[in-house]
Amino acid sequence: MKSVFTVSLLFGAILLMSFALSKEEVRYKNLKVLPKNTNKQQMDSVMKHFSQSLGVRCNFCHVFNQAEKAMDFASDNNEHKQIAREMMKMTNKLNKKSFNIKHPERLDSRLEVTCYSCHHGSAHVAHKPQVGEQRAPREGQPGGQPGGFQGQRPPGADSAAKRENP
Repeated sequence: MKSVFTVSLLFGAILLMSFALSKEEVRYKNLKVLPKNTNKQQMDSVMKHFSQSLGVRCNFCHVFNQAEKAMDFASDNNEHKQIAREMMKMTNKLNKKSFNIKHPERLDSRLEVTCYSCHHGSAHVAHKPQVGEQRAPREGQPGGQPGGFQGQRPPGADSAAKRENP
């Protein structure tokens, strides 16, 4: 009976230690801009921000390892990953210099300039407005409405355009 109790106790201790070890913090490899002590919650938040800001999935910056049948997040074999690092350095610099944010590299800092500031959900930044895109006058300008442009053309805009361009 004593041996069964001892074996059960030993098994319980091993089981508890395995749970404790599985809770150990993830250590990410090949972090060059993000802090080395970035935890899983922070990494997930940053990657979700990138994904949503650019309208892309993980494989836009990361490569798939065919041999292991899994994503190789540490690999630098995708040029978009290096571009992302340079963009992170740029936004950190802008936030520090222009908005006096003391620690832009900290993941809990409130950022003023983010990926979304320029990308607006697109993988590549637009360098000019889309054809047909127009803006209504801002509030305080002639014809301006409180609340700004709502995606509607000002009254009479279509008929005025037809008169000007027959």
